[in-house]
Amino acid sequence: MPEAAIHIVGLRKAFKNVEVLKGVDLDVQPGEILALLGSNGAGKTTTINICATLLQADAGTVTINGHDVARQPDQVRQSISLTGQFSAVDDILTGRENITLIARLRQAPDPKKTAADLLARFGLTDAADRRAGTYSGGMTRRLDIAMSLVGSPPVVFLDEPTTGLDPEARLEVWRTVQELAHKGTTILLTTQHLDEAERLADRIAILHGGRIIADGTLTELKSLFPPAQVEYVEKQPTLEEIFLAIIGRQEALS
Repeated sequence: MPEAAIHIVGLRKAFKNVEVLKGVDLDVQPGEILALLGSNGAGKTTTINICATLLQADAGTVTINGHDVARQPDQVRQSISLTGQFSAVDDILTGRENITLIARLRQAPDPKKTAADLLARFGLTDAADRRAGTYSGGMTRRLDIAMSLVGSPPVVFLDEPTTGLDPEARLEVWRTVQELAHKGTTILLTTQHLDEAERLADRIAILHGGRIIADGTLTELKSLFPPAQVEYVEKQPTLEEIFLAIIGRQEALS
């Protein structure tokens, strides 16, 4: 098996004596989409922020593309991008100006060409010279993701990327995420929408009580349930049922 693109071992983090992460272990393989699920306050964003060098861990190690987050933060930042829960788009600038600005900040060799290529890749060429403030929610999110891909980072962190979007805009973002993965980008995705994880993820990890308590494909997680009972039709458990059963089982054991 190739070296994991994201390798997390024994990750711990506390805030004001409240331990949020209590020893998280997680691997994401190159070109894989992994959905990290958990209730509010489970530590999903904390995990993402540590991986993205925005927060320092109390203990444990995180390696991104072979670079240690604590000892080699500059190398890590050069190989990742992060799209947070809220858009980083400047509404006053046009779509083209937003991407060109980021390309110049990241010292891309040809910022104008970089912007043109990314606008085309994300289906925004026709709207390139409109102010971003006039974009729909789905278009804004696509522009946000496009900006984060300046320099073609091999690892992308998406922290609840469809928060606040309508169903049509969510589908737009889903298509974008799937296209990135098909081209070999490694994606760690957090989401509160279980249907989103079911649709996008190659693997699903559930963070609860400060630890990863389940990790596998949807089929593997379904196998934790008793075999489906057949009455008139076979009813498979939904990911929502699986998630609630797993965290409920963990709480019963605590």
